[in-house]
Amino acid sequence: MKRTSVGLLVVLAILAGAAGFVLDHMLTAMGRTTFTPSLLLPVLLLLIAAASLAVAWPVRSSVRNGVRIDPFRATRAVTLARASSLVGAIMAGFGAGLLVFLLTRPIDPPVGSTVAMLALIGSAIVLAVAALIAEQFCILPKDPDDSEPRDRAGDPGPAELGGGH
Repeated sequence: MKRTSVGLLVVLAILAGAAGFVLDHMLTAMGRTTFTPSLLLPVLLLLIAAASLAVAWPVRSSVRNGVRIDPFRATRAVTLARASSLVGAIMAGFGAGLLVFLLTRPIDPPVGSTVAMLALIGSAIVLAVAALIAEQFCILPKDPDDSEPRDRAGDPGPAELGGGH
C-alpha cells in the first residue's frame, strides 16, 4: 500500500473548496441563508484525529519493541489513518470555500459563522496532519522472507550450476 501523498490531499482540498464556494453561492442565489457548520463538527474532527493516533500507537510500539503484530491490526490502523487524512483535507477545503464566499460578499459576515468556519478549517488541518503521522506509525519493517523471491521459473538453482556435488 502506498502512503497518502500530500499532492492528493491538496487536490481534494481545492476541489472541496470549490464545492463549498459553489454551495454557498447557490444557496444565496435561491434566497436561502449560507451554510454554517455546527460548532460540534470541529470537536468531532479532533476526536477522530485522537482515535486515529490511538489506534496507530500500538502498531508503532510493537514495531519499535520488535514484537510481532497482527498484520490485520496494522492494516486497520493504516486504513483509518488514510481515510482520516482524506476527510481532513476535504473538510479543510470545504470550510475554506465557505469562508472565502463569506468574505467576498459585500456585507460583513456574522462573527459566529466566521468563527465556525475557522474552527472547522483548523480542526480539519489537525485531523489531516494527525492522520499522516498515524500512517507513518504503521510502517512495518520488511520481512526478511519478502526480500528473496521464492520460486523463480527458468533460473538455475545452486545444484544446477554445479555448486551442489
